[in-house]
Amino acid sequence: MDRDAFIAGLHDLPTRCILKDEAELRPYECDGLSAYRQLPWLVLIPETVEQVQSVLRHCHANKVPVVARGAGTGLSGGALPLDNGVLLSLAKFNRILDIDIPNRLARVQPGVRNLAITQAVTAHGLYYAPDPSSQIACSIGGNVAENAGGVHCLKYGLTVHNIAELKLITIEGERLTLGGPALDSAGYDLLALLTGSEGLLGVIVEVTVRLLPTPEQAQVVLAAFDDVAAAGQAVADILSQGILPAGLELMDTLAVRAAEDFVHAGYPTDAAAILLCEVDGEQHEVDAQISKVSQLLKASGAREVRRARDEAERLRFWAGRKAAFPAVGRLSPDYYCMDGTIPRKHLGKVLSTIAQWSEEYGLRVANVFHAGDGNLHPLILYDANQPGELERTEAFGARILELCIEVGGVITGEHGVGVEKIDQMCVQFNTAELQQFHAIKQAFDADGLLNPGKAVPTLARCAEFGRLHVHQGKLPFPELERF
Repeated sequence: MDRDAFIAGLHDLPTRCILKDEAELRPYECDGLSAYRQLPWLVLIPETVEQVQSVLRHCHANKVPVVARGAGTGLSGGALPLDNGVLLSLAKFNRILDIDIPNRLARVQPGVRNLAITQAVTAHGLYYAPDPSSQIACSIGGNVAENAGGVHCLKYGLTVHNIAELKLITIEGERLTLGGPALDSAGYDLLALLTGSEGLLGVIVEVTVRLLPTPEQAQVVLAAFDDVAAAGQAVADILSQGILPAGLELMDTLAVRAAEDFVHAGYPTDAAAILLCEVDGEQHEVDAQISKVSQLLKASGAREVRRARDEAERLRFWAGRKAAFPAVGRLSPDYYCMDGTIPRKHLGKVLSTIAQWSEEYGLRVANVFHAGDGNLHPLILYDANQPGELERTEAFGARILELCIEVGGVITGEHGVGVEKIDQMCVQFNTAELQQFHAIKQAFDADGLLNPGKAVPTLARCAEFGRLHVHQGKLPFPELERF
């Protein structure tokens, strides 16, 4: 469709909300996965729910694709724009609408920053539990779209476990409310379906999150190991004793050195790996569990076990972990952040295999991950200016994801699929499962206009990738081939 003619039909959107010049479009060409870039056809930044409805109706009527975007911190290319579609930014939906202290709920717009929710309720002794490393910048709408986690998701769960209600707009411009303030509701759990749906089913315009009481006490132990596999075993030892830490994070030597140089958190830079274990709750409970954790870590081979001396040091320990991604960026012109989840018992095997492949591909890897729930974040260091190096890095990353599947895991834990892992979806799921994904997509978005080409591969793509069972050269579900 002619762009000027399309813009002329945006009767309810002020001119200030329409970006069309190249200089205005350029900041939106990628999200956190900067290896993939595409200048959008048009960027629209509505200011009201009614404007969102109007835009989506106009796109639906003219069969123009739509990619919704939050803060752009996603790491899987989920907000990568299209050269023939609208990039719909929710940046102006940045208000906290209501805080319900008695029921521990906060009703917020999707552009509200994750950390801003906790900052708004701290005085009431409450906080919002999911805490991605990008929480200072990432938006709650994007967190819902990707089902984000964070360093404390082991005990308190992912985004899906911490929201009560969503309001969204369908591609036809219809408003839907899913969930509610009660603990349960009748019917299918569409709230969970939309969480992690990566913008394929609707555009979120409001989120009601659950708030938790701030723990009376939180304490963290840092353990240094001379062997990464031993650190991985320590994770299993802690959890097998019935201890559920608030956070249990592992960093290898490359990540430790980068974070220490960047944040000066007090990490031992000569360790092969460090483990951060945080326990929270009532004072007597924390003291007892920290003592037990310290004993377990020493028994697991930790050469040093150090308890944070005060709150300031506890926050420094976590600041180093949360800054690991930007810190590693100082070691290499580029890095590729992977995200896969495995059963904890296979941590040692997977890490040793990644180390072998690192030498095979000639690419360094810094490992940072949520060890407690087996969510790996290998950071593959490369230089995009070197011919073929990005392609080699992607091939290495694909092998890591397929290794996760091989040991009984999955290809994502919190970053989503986007464009980054779409081929590995063909490995993770069989034909019948993919058919169900496409049937759900068709129920919400029959024309496939919402974030096309992301998260769920077409059956044709899987056939080309060699991972789809084909009958006599034909797709088994030809009616879904276009999705």
